Amino acid sequence: MIDGPYFVLVVLGLLGTAVVAGVFCGFSTFVMKGLASLPPAQGAAAMQAINISAVTPAFMLVFVGTAVLCAVLAVVTFVLWPDEGTVALLLGSALYLVGCFGVTMVANVPRNDTLATLDPGTREAAAYWQRYASEWTMWNHVRTAASVGAALCYLLALA
Repeated sequence: MIDGPYFVLVVLGLLGTAVVAGVFCGFSTFVMKGLASLPPAQGAAAMQAINISAVTPAFMLVFVGTAVLCAVLAVVTFVLWPDEGTVALLLGSALYLVGCFGVTMVANVPRNDTLATLDPGTREAAAYWQRYASEWTMWNHVRTAASVGAALCYLLALA
């Protein structure tokens, strides 16, 4: 049974991955659909504004803090190698670190950076927006599933 400070770390990991999963799920299920239904200039401009406003201390604390917590959980799990929950804890950490945080860095952020350089009213932006909305959302589905999987793994480790 996981207990003491280790239990607290796992519960915090569960909560962090679940909160991030909820944010990404919202984007995958309705935010991006709504933005994609707008004329390209409006959708691109709205997403540019969202990308700027997303980089807040509160969201970064949850998103990056959860990545740090998952890394700490992986290290502590390797050191303690508990009798129960080891596989679930390591899998949960890997899912979040690779499937959520890693995908964000290699797939979503570069697309956001490219979108940020474009004037939403141009043909170039309109053409990019169509591809952006589709590709960004696909990768966001991956981040959502990875975060949900991580939360589920941490929950199973506690069971």
